[in-house]
Amino acid sequence: MTLSLATVPDFDDLTDNEGEIDEYSTALDVEAQLLCSLLWAPAESAKRAVAALTSADFYRPVNAALFTAIEELVTAGKPHNSAHVFTTLQQEGRTSGHLGKQLTKALTDITTIGVPSAELEHNIAAVLTQAYRRGFREAARSLAQAAEELPEDQLFEHLLGIGRERRAASQRLAAIREGRA
Repeated sequence: MTLSLATVPDFDDLTDNEGEIDEYSTALDVEAQLLCSLLWAPAESAKRAVAALTSADFYRPVNAALFTAIEELVTAGKPHNSAHVFTTLQQEGRTSGHLGKQLTKALTDITTIGVPSAELEHNIAAVLTQAYRRGFREAARSLAQAAEELPEDQLFEHLLGIGRERRAASQRLAAIREGRA
């Protein structure tokens, strides 16, 4: 049985007053929650977190950039709290201009949302879950594009490559959820 659009119930549109609705909330962003808990995490927990994630796991580029800055500090065995992240960004000349303002604002917002370091493991799994699902959307786009642009003799191998990548992502997510990573 398939649902048609006619079976979707009517609802009141709560977004008709766009000026009063905040489109993005740092406090509700799982990536921001992860970064907050990572900033406050003890060194050993932070090492496990940066080993489990990559910047590609983040949807928002500003969060990916902040993760990379934190990851570099953790990997070097340096303090990775917000003050040290900001100082590192400053030393690298990354706090000026439009991108610098974005990084600085995001770091400030993330630091102050109050997610405890004890939630780090759960936040890792949540970020990976989002990345996992995003990967399927990207796979679908890639297959649609391949169907239009690739020669026929390359289509099946392209499909297999996507399948192998999705299987690896599935195994990675399962390992995190089961505490094996």
